[in-house]
Amino acid sequence: MPHVPELTLYYDGQCPLCQAEIHFLQSRNGEGKLDFVDVTEANFAANAHHISCEAAMAQIHGRLANGQVLVGVPVFAQAYQLARLPVLAWILSRPWLQPVLGPAYVLFAKHRHTLSKRFGPALLRFSKRFFR
Repeated sequence: MPHVPELTLYYDGQCPLCQAEIHFLQSRNGEGKLDFVDVTEANFAANAHHISCEAAMAQIHGRLANGQVLVGVPVFAQAYQLARLPVLAWILSRPWLQPVLGPAYVLFAKHRHTLSKRFGPALLRFSKRFFR
């Protein structure tokens, strides 16, 4: 029987900040609970995943093993829980923080390429150096 990850993350592989985050999560994925799909790859088949590239580029998407799709901050909360980062997962999953975290993430996602030009390459180098 093939291994089914508990969460598949659909991310922007052309964004250095996104790449740094994925690299960090991959370094904490020793149990294989996470899977990663770069929606900018030429072979990304949106139909097979039932998530369009446009939607995934607007906000991070994740699919749980049961097929449920998560969008935005809940993806990070679930990913951090599975990557054994319970404090971050707890913070990101607090209902009373969602009115702030949700819009803040949408704003970040919208401007991530601009932010990546400034901070992304350094964070990606840091991630590759310290998170193996």
